[in-house]
Amino acid sequence: MIHVLSVLVENRSGVLSRVTGLISRRGFNIESLSVGHTEDPTKSRITLLVEADSVAYEQLTKQLNKLTSVHKITDLTHTSSIERELVLVRVMADAAVRSEIMQIVQIFRANIVDVGRNTITIEATGDASKLKGMEDLLRPYGLKEVIRTGTISLARSAKDA
Repeated sequence: MIHVLSVLVENRSGVLSRVTGLISRRGFNIESLSVGHTEDPTKSRITLLVEADSVAYEQLTKQLNKLTSVHKITDLTHTSSIERELVLVRVMADAAVRSEIMQIVQIFRANIVDVGRNTITIEATGDASKLKGMEDLLRPYGLKEVIRTGTISLARSAKDA
């Protein structure tokens, strides 16, 4: 099972290395990793997607909690959360197919960020399935380059009563 972890850590050199080292030493594969500053400049948030069964996952979170630089671990796997990724796709696009590609871009609410003589570079954000769907539609035109960020995730706000 894929678990989505949000780990609040100290914003210091070496913290990311200690967290990812602990995970990899225990034989887990990190499916996705994203790190960034938070509203507090002394803290960073690491968003991890890790595949593990429930017993191994419990052990992993206990070990992470033992690290002094880890302040809080939130499991977003079974909570209502917002997940996003960013993808940049460079697709082959001669004059004959540019309008078709532009229609796909519009459908997925993506943006064209660069146009070359024979290529178009597209920027899109969304959940993994949306981005995969867009890539699948663009593949027949010839994907020249694709790069994706790791997943970022945030628990949804509680509804006001």
